[in-house]
Order: sequence, then C-alpha cells, then structure tokens
Amino acid sequence: MLPALPADGIRWHWTTPRAQSALRRRSLPEILRLYCEINHLTQQDLADLLGYSRSYISRIQTGSRTITDTRSLLALAERLGLPPHCLGVTDEADGDHRLVIQLAESVLRLAEIARQSGQATTAVAELWPLVARLEARAADGHTDLDLLRLLARARTSLGVALGHVLPEERLAAAARWTGKGLAVARRLDDPALHAYSLRHHGNELRKSGLHTRALDRLERARDLAPTIAARAEAVVLLARAAGTAGRTTAFDDAVEEGRRLLDQTDPTPLFSAFTLHEVHLRGLLGTSRIHAAADLLDHAPTPGLNASTQWRIISAITAGQVLLRRGDRAGAREQFHAAVDGAASHRLPHQLQRILRASTALPDVKDSAEASLYHLRAAIAA
Repeated sequence: MLPALPADGIRWHWTTPRAQSALRRRSLPEILRLYCEINHLTQQDLADLLGYSRSYISRIQTGSRTITDTRSLLALAERLGLPPHCLGVTDEADGDHRLVIQLAESVLRLAEIARQSGQATTAVAELWPLVARLEARAADGHTDLDLLRLLARARTSLGVALGHVLPEERLAAAARWTGKGLAVARRLDDPALHAYSLRHHGNELRKSGLHTRALDRLERARDLAPTIAARAEAVVLLARAAGTAGRTTAFDDAVEEGRRLLDQTDPTPLFSAFTLHEVHLRGLLGTSRIHAAADLLDHAPTPGLNASTQWRIISAITAGQVLLRRGDRAGAREQFHAAVDGAASHRLPHQLQRILRASTALPDVKDSAEASLYHLRAAIAA
C-alpha cells in the first residue's frame, strides 16, 4: 500500500503573468498592491498582516520607502508565501529551495529514462518521494512558478509509471495521479505542460475504461499541442483510445493524421512508424476489421532504436491476437510467450492480464501468464 501524500495547499495568485512580471523585477510595491487586490485587503489590512503601520505600507507602495534589511525581507516573503529570492534574499532555506528545484529536474529525467527502458518500478521509487517533497513545499507556501511546473510534471510522471506497474483493478490510482498533475498544469500559463498533462491523463483514463473522458482529454491535448512532435504523440494515443472505444471514424481519422505526421517530425518513444502500426493493428481489431488487421500485420515496420521495451511487449501481444484470429496458432503462441517473458521480467501486470484475455484458446500460454501474474501480485502486495 502506497503511503498517503499531503493534500493540496497550493495558492495560485503568484502564477499569473502579471504576478510573474512583478516577481521577475522584484518590485515590492507592485507585489504588495497585487497581493491586496487578489485577497481584497485594504491598506490597513495589509499593514496589520505584515506588522507595520498603514503610513509605512503606503510609503512602500509608492516607492518612497525601500526595505533592504534581510530579516525584514525574509519575514515579508514568509507572510506573502514567496521564496526569499523573489525579494532579493538568499538564505539557507532559499538555497534548499533552489536545490530541490535542481534535484527535481534530475529525478524527472532519470525516472523517464528508467520507465522507457522497462524499469517502471524504479521510476515509481524515484518519483514518489519527489512528489511528496514538492507537495510539502507547496503546502508550506513555496508556490513559485518553477516549483508548480515541477509538481505538475512529477505528479503526471508518477501516474504514468504507476500505470505500467499496477494491475488493471488498481489502474484508477494511476489516472488519479495524472489527474492531479493536470489540475496544476491547467492553472499555469504553459501550453506545452498543459498538453503534456492532458495527453498522459487521457491515456490513463483509457486504461481505466473511461473512454469518453479519455477521448475528450486526448482531443484537447492534440488541439493544444504547441509543436508537431507533441501533436503527433497526442494523435497516436487518440487513435488508440478511439480504437479501444470502437469509434471507427475517429480512429481512422487519427491514424490518417498520424501517417501524415510521420514525415513531419522525428520518431520518439511514443510516436513512430512502429508505435503507429501497433495502434493501427489494435484499433482494426477493436473496430471488427479482422481481415484488414491480418493484411496490415504482414507490413510491420522494424521497431527502431526509439522503440521502448513497453511498446515492444505491447506490439507482441497485438501481433499474437491478430495471428490467432487468422488461424496461425503457432505464430500466436510464439508472440504471446515472448510477451509473457517480457511482461514478467519488467513487472507489467496489466500486460499479463491482457495476454490472459487474448490467449484462452492457448492453454499453455494462459497457464504461463497466470503463473507470472500470481508472482507479480505477490510482489505488489508486499
């Protein structure tokens, strides 16, 4: 059982473009005026909050009085919910804050590498304490834009990694975490981050069986994508969700757009000729076009260097399903056994459950998948 993390304590008033402009200039008069406006405070209210006279606050706001004393600036930063460096002060606490930001970037990069290489459990182990630490700092009032962006990314990354390592009956937890990431991202002036969070939340909703909501998030991710590469990654997941939901027209349109985008952007672990082929195959099965899927299987592209371990396992399962449907039991058995070995090795219970559903006509495959899933469940329970 994963431990509980602190509830949201985020205050959003320092994330607006106007607030960010004031913070970049370290303009204390503008910061105080903005704080009063947002919180509906009078000058006297602000004076009482900060422990100064109203006339003193008035002189600060007009710029006729400047605060330079470090202790006073630290007290102001704490009352206003700002990291001290926003008021030009660097102390031990602020140094720790900057270190958290730097370490968070490194952890996120390493977790992504681990997940793409098939070590999603390692990614979860790295991301969980990072999310806890970022949430604790946000709850303590450290709500600068850099920290909130990191929090959105960390929550989303944690949800994606959990979506790899949790069995189907617990995938709602993965969708909840990507949803928590989206809740932060949608409040920030960062279209790329918003599209990223929408894309991954939509995919986790699909895995949880919430098809309508998944399609909504993925369509918005596609439309909001700031680059061709980001749009392509949203499109391939949109095609997968539409195929799973049996939405034939939406699926065909997304696959066609994906084909066009192949020539417009470099491959990524999520979007390539290999991943689009797998999504196309699975969607043809999901929309009851078995013969078309059988024909497409014979034109499979090579995985390429960008293909992640997860996608290779997913592709083997899909190929096994198509081969079984066209009567090639030997070929299907070979694909399924390879997928079982990969899913067990990389601790992917959701993929083992998918094999179980697809291999009822192959008792030896089914027995192997059940045994591997049993051992993974025991490990998860522990």
